[in-house]
Amino acid sequence: MTETPEPKTVALFVTCLVDINRPSVAFAAIKLLEQAGCTIVVPDTQTCCGQPAYNSGDKKSTKAIASAVIEAFKGFEYVVAPSGSCAGMISKHYPELFADDPTMLVAAEELAGRTFELVSFLSDVLKYQPAKTTLDASLTYHDSCSSLREVNVKDQPRALLASVEGLEVREAEDREVCCGFGGTFCIKYSEISGSMVDKKVDNIAATKADILAAGDLGCLMNIAGRLHRRNEDIKVLHVAEVLAGMTDVPGLGEGER
Repeated sequence: MTETPEPKTVALFVTCLVDINRPSVAFAAIKLLEQAGCTIVVPDTQTCCGQPAYNSGDKKSTKAIASAVIEAFKGFEYVVAPSGSCAGMISKHYPELFADDPTMLVAAEELAGRTFELVSFLSDVLKYQPAKTTLDASLTYHDSCSSLREVNVKDQPRALLASVEGLEVREAEDREVCCGFGGTFCIKYSEISGSMVDKKVDNIAATKADILAAGDLGCLMNIAGRLHRRNEDIKVLHVAEVLAGMTDVPGLGEGER
């Protein structure tokens, strides 16, 4: 008789953008993780991962924020974030941040070793496949810089999307090229950022897909803004919302959810 595996306890790192701008992504992540047999905890002491301060060169503030995150997620079996950039910050940059502090370095490396981007965790760790999810639509997927280059997420979302009955995935040209968001980059270098996202939107629109999906909300917000300003009729969703069968929610930039 096959033994039922013990449920994995997962602490959800909600992320600032999800918490403030798109809570439905967190609910989609919880739904997927529960379908995969996990027990979910959302620590109420969690805060920003520290990316804005880190990218601005404020190492002191970043260390203080990172220390709080390390404390908030202490003791959990896994930490999962529906964001490649946040997962990358914790798993890649926290150890670098505390390289000169032996005690905190150990804690940072320990947290880094059990922190995963959502789709990577579902696919690589849990071997999850969407449960009876159907969607009669076409979709194009954007590879965000952080997901692709920091946490090696590329094939996993496509494999999971391929399991959604009725969904056609259409690959866009230059899908791995930056959308121009880059956090404060889009503010400091708005003309360059605008040119980058225009090229991205050209390639997305050329697919004639119904939906644009990605795993990083910052990229999706940036691209959605340009799509709407150009009156392109493409719905923008986080990949977790698609996989969880929550595509009936308004897309990013479409108003109240």
